[in-house]
Amino acid sequence: MKNTLYEKKNEKVEKLDISKTGLLFLSSFPPRECGIATYTTDLIVALQNKFNGSFDIQVVPLETQEEHYLYDNDPKFILDTSNKGSYIELADHINTSPEIDIVFVQHEFGLFSQQEDMFTLFLHLLKKDIVVTFHTVLPHPSAELREQVRAITHVCNSVIVMTNSSAEILIGDYDIEKEKIAIIPHGTHLLPARDKVELKKKYGLTDKKVLCTFGLLSSGKNIETTLNALPEIIRKNPDVIFLIIGKTHPSIIKKEGEVYRDSLAATVQKLQLEDHVIFVNQYLATEELLEYLLLTDIYLFTSNDRNQAVSGTFSYAISSGCPIISTPIPHVLEVLKKDMGIIIDFEAADQLAEAANRILENKGILEQLGLTNLQKMVSTSWQNAALSHAQLFDTFNITNSPLQYTLPEVNLDHIKRMTTDFGMIQFSKTSTPDLSSGYTLDDNARALIAVCQHYELYSNKNDLHLIKIYLDFISFCFQQNGTFLNYVDSDKLFTPQNDEVNLDDSNGRAMWALGYVMSLTKILPKEISDKAGDLFDKALPMLEKIHSTRSIAFILKGLCLVDTLDKTKSVKMLADRLVAMYTNEAEESWNWFESYLTYGNSVLSESLLCAYAYTGEQKYKEIAQSSFDFLLSKIFRDDEIHVISNKGWAHKWEPENKSIGGEQPIDITYTILALNKFYNVFEEEEYAIKLKQAFNWFLGKNHLKQIVYNPVTAGCYDGIEEKYVNLNQGAESTVSYLMARLVMEKNTPHLLGS
Repeated sequence: MKNTLYEKKNEKVEKLDISKTGLLFLSSFPPRECGIATYTTDLIVALQNKFNGSFDIQVVPLETQEEHYLYDNDPKFILDTSNKGSYIELADHINTSPEIDIVFVQHEFGLFSQQEDMFTLFLHLLKKDIVVTFHTVLPHPSAELREQVRAITHVCNSVIVMTNSSAEILIGDYDIEKEKIAIIPHGTHLLPARDKVELKKKYGLTDKKVLCTFGLLSSGKNIETTLNALPEIIRKNPDVIFLIIGKTHPSIIKKEGEVYRDSLAATVQKLQLEDHVIFVNQYLATEELLEYLLLTDIYLFTSNDRNQAVSGTFSYAISSGCPIISTPIPHVLEVLKKDMGIIIDFEAADQLAEAANRILENKGILEQLGLTNLQKMVSTSWQNAALSHAQLFDTFNITNSPLQYTLPEVNLDHIKRMTTDFGMIQFSKTSTPDLSSGYTLDDNARALIAVCQHYELYSNKNDLHLIKIYLDFISFCFQQNGTFLNYVDSDKLFTPQNDEVNLDDSNGRAMWALGYVMSLTKILPKEISDKAGDLFDKALPMLEKIHSTRSIAFILKGLCLVDTLDKTKSVKMLADRLVAMYTNEAEESWNWFESYLTYGNSVLSESLLCAYAYTGEQKYKEIAQSSFDFLLSKIFRDDEIHVISNKGWAHKWEPENKSIGGEQPIDITYTILALNKFYNVFEEEEYAIKLKQAFNWFLGKNHLKQIVYNPVTAGCYDGIEEKYVNLNQGAESTVSYLMARLVMEKNTPHLLGS
């Protein structure tokens, strides 16, 4: 007869707030010094930062009769894992709490070892959805362990592991259904660009080559492998320092005190390494730990636990972007490819010495490994880990509301980093401006619009300095014949590209920017408005002769921002050119201005709508809406935007191009600007909904399910390809994001809440 205590209950307690999912974390928490406590805290922070409107998070810390902690926020309940009654009380508390929908358990066998059967019974008693993250997955289990894990997974909606190898073990050794397993890699930290020289100076390590390892100290770390390798490393690199960061594991302290640390100190003395080894005997705050990792030249991971499923310290090290030398635990074998570091055998001091010397003696290898690690780690950032968890929880259909992405704070830090006294630099290498790439009129025109938008919203006097820089750059590019050049090198000289590339679109963007400045005459200093107006009037006669589709659209947008009657003739002339193009190309199933959809498509429809608002001509309004609705039908799939990819334009004779990748922030932003304009004119709710969906592309609602905006650097990645994010944070992408973000900021609460 089946024990009813072990039957999963299907009934649900009625929810009070259907707009949020109640998420209860069962885990260890700081101030407990434990890797899982750190992991859980990082995940909660990431979920709150990205989805504050979607989850109501509660925590239940794990303690024992021997261990008690003082928490920053007083939890409603603490589970005493050594007390049978505590499990029963917690189950009753959860089942009778309507604000709890999902119980999310961070599992490691040692956490529940005193009452393993009660923990399993506790899970079976719950009437709520359950997710368990297995931090340890042991291969070749005993029959008892196998049944214990199967009993846990049986009652779960989903189990999370952090590597493919852990999933394969659960499927092969434990016979767990593949459909129940979710693989979400251990989170890593997005870190700002920091000066390694300055960080080394801060910690007294100037002119040192720094090797580092960290984590709660135990013999499993096998740090003696590095100590035995150090004499050979020092022989070739006498300026090496090895940092051993971390306190001894609390459970080790209880059992044997500082025996292991003392043995390491004895080895240091025996090998005469006192000048090359530093023990940092602290459990460091995350910020300080990450600084140590950022100044590190090579991270050393020498665990001798052949079955270690995942390592949080290894994941942290990847965050720093430094090369890694590691032993081959399953997590490392899966993540650390040859272009990220070097894998050595267990307890192989000679291999470690050879690998370290090879990296340290070749600056090119050192830099390339670091850049590759930065590229690889973004997909596992805590922001992306939060995305993956949120999307998993969303599959439980607890509420009818879509995930509510939190808008990042408006931040101009990267804009300022990319700007010199002359103008905005074109490209960056990750988040570091690349002055050798020079400057463009395109980027400075867009930057002028974005910072004017910012000034319009916040009246920040610091914006005026940037506005003057970008406006002066546009003036610098103006030529006597009434046109603009686009490309300027780092020596402030025009480049041969200006003779090789069609500059019509660049000229159009300049006019759009100048028109935007003129539209803010009432709030900008007179000298700024006058300068923009003078340039605009000098350029307009020449630029009216342009017939490039997008250039016409940009000029139209600029003209329609200038509130003077003498511009009406020019507006109609340019708008009529777009109408003629549309009339020539449009068919029953192809409502567009050209026989193809390429880049910057939204600006064509938007500019005609601007012309309608300026002139009142009904035909502009009708063509604007029919063409824009046609475009939206091509770039929105369900609730997600997929702008036309430069991997394959859409053509009239092949309108269903399904190429993946090559999506760029500027196209998302043009769509957002257009959606905003169409919503303001037509007040149709669908435009508001799509505007919000389009902005969520930056926050992870895209085919990669990864963030495109970096909230740490305030830079925007240069685009998403089929399988990866382009991590460079250049001017075009960063300014495009800012323009889109300011549209969201300026909109009414009604629009943002749609």
